[in-house]
Amino acid sequence: MLAGKKIAILGVGTLGTALISGLLKSSMVKSEQIIGTVHNQDTVKSTQEKLSVRILTDNVAAAKEADIVILTVKPQNMSVVLKTIAPAIDGNKLVISAAASVPVAYIEETLASTAPVVRAMPNTCVLVSAGMTGLAGGKYASQAHKQMAESIFKSVGEVVFLEEKLFDALTALSASGPAYLYVVIESLAEAGVKLGMRRDVATLLVAQTMLGTAKMILETGSHPALLKDSVTTPAGCTIDGLMELEEGKLRVTLIKAVVKAAMRAQELLQI
Repeated sequence: MLAGKKIAILGVGTLGTALISGLLKSSMVKSEQIIGTVHNQDTVKSTQEKLSVRILTDNVAAAKEADIVILTVKPQNMSVVLKTIAPAIDGNKLVISAAASVPVAYIEETLASTAPVVRAMPNTCVLVSAGMTGLAGGKYASQAHKQMAESIFKSVGEVVFLEEKLFDALTALSASGPAYLYVVIESLAEAGVKLGMRRDVATLLVAQTMLGTAKMILETGSHPALLKDSVTTPAGCTIDGLMELEEGKLRVTLIKAVVKAAMRAQELLQI
């Protein structure tokens, strides 16, 4: 899907760096197919050396050259960037936005063209190529455009397509999700410390257990409740632990956390 395509990543920060690294590691594109931009001239050389791709400070020049323009700029800067690059964008270029809370319709309207737009919401786990990204296509985005966007984000994890109206829920669940799970890992590791373990050992035990648990769900396709039951033996210690979790209302607390975060995501609408 990406063979011969020139890709411009505007605003190479943490996400842009992860995407460039993932794309090159996947061998779907070559380094000469990627152009990145940074805000300060002072960081051009170091970024170029780090990523082995061409880095500019001119968003318009990068957009003109590209077949695919990926916007990884901060949401508060999107309006200015879109208006700046609009003259360089036409219906032949795919625009992918990873700016939180910026709707596809606003991007289409600001660019004032028939350029296909795909909105992306990745999480920070793209940094270790284990990200989860939600995608939604705009009114001009064809199936081929969506497949190109999918290929790009598949290089750093898994991808799911959703209706854009679900993006606040997506943000609360998978984009904010790592924070919730870090708290779970930290808390369980603290329990290990309480029981006499070294903190590094307890953290390793919990983190690897969470990784394995996630793989069990993904690779077996089994419902989490069934897998939970398979661990819970009659009159064993696991059921006692589960009873404590239920008494502490862990389940309802997690649900309420996601719902609250989704409400906040709606309030943070940037445009």
